[in-house]
Amino acid sequence: MKDSDQQGKPNLAATSWALLGMLSYEYELSGYDIRKWIDWSMRFFYGSPAYSQIYSELKKLEQLGFVTSRVDSDGSPRSRRLYKITEEGMEAVTRWANDAPLDPPVLKHSPLLRVTLGHLTNPARLREILQEHLAYADEMHRSAAKDAKWAGADTTWAYARVALNWAERYYANERELTLKMIKELDEAEAEFPRVGDGGRTKVPWPAPEYWYEIEKKAEADDGAAPAATSDHA
Repeated sequence: MKDSDQQGKPNLAATSWALLGMLSYEYELSGYDIRKWIDWSMRFFYGSPAYSQIYSELKKLEQLGFVTSRVDSDGSPRSRRLYKITEEGMEAVTRWANDAPLDPPVLKHSPLLRVTLGHLTNPARLREILQEHLAYADEMHRSAAKDAKWAGADTTWAYARVALNWAERYYANERELTLKMIKELDEAEAEFPRVGDGGRTKVPWPAPEYWYEIEKKAEADDGAAPAATSDHA
């Protein structure tokens, strides 16, 4: 019996749907082929799964009857396993692409988390972290721009190019936001109270009661805000 949710639809991880979508074209693909395509596109906005995860998800898809596989030696010393989508798999991934609800994007921004917990380090170290992230954003921006350019080599990559153009703009913005954070560190350093200030013996942090007091004030402030008016009203 197939894994499914309450509506009888296959309960697959997002990575499985992505792999199935890659197989929705006419060619058989190996795990290596799939990983290369991910490196050219999905890694800019959805991460890059390890080979072990790719093969694990492909095995699950085969067990569900959504793909088939065969071993092809291709006359070379090393054989490879090729995967092909089935008609049932094509129907499932088409339904997913058209009908599945969108998951909200999940941002796991490690440099930003370090800045949020900046009291555990020092401004000099935070600048090093952000400079490292800046170099990463620069590299991703260059890579996305290059891949977006070459996605224009074939018209069947037109939709992939739209996503790559977005990735190019995203990492350009990420670079600018990182530069702004680096400039704002000086202000944070000057403003942040230190251990010893005013007799403090621990890292300064408001008591939970104060958090909730501020929360109430923020909610009251939202309620006091004037309602937005429409230009077409």
